[in-house]
Amino acid sequence: MEVQLNKIEAIEREIERLDDESFAAFRDWFIEYENSRWDRQIEADAVSGKLDSLIDEALAEYRAGKTKSL
Repeated sequence: MEVQLNKIEAIEREIERLDDESFAAFRDWFIEYENSRWDRQIEADAVSGKLDSLIDEALAEYRAGKTKSL
């Protein structure tokens, strides 16, 4: 765990040293990277069936008329 914290702290220090333009480029890259990881996780959860109970619950609420149009 300590090694991991040292790595994170080193990354934080490097980020703090970025100029505004470099920071903006890093931020854009990181947001895209985070979104990509999230998409892969959701896809894996859907394939594995982890989301089935949520889907069933949402469909039941829809069929019962408990939803609103967007």
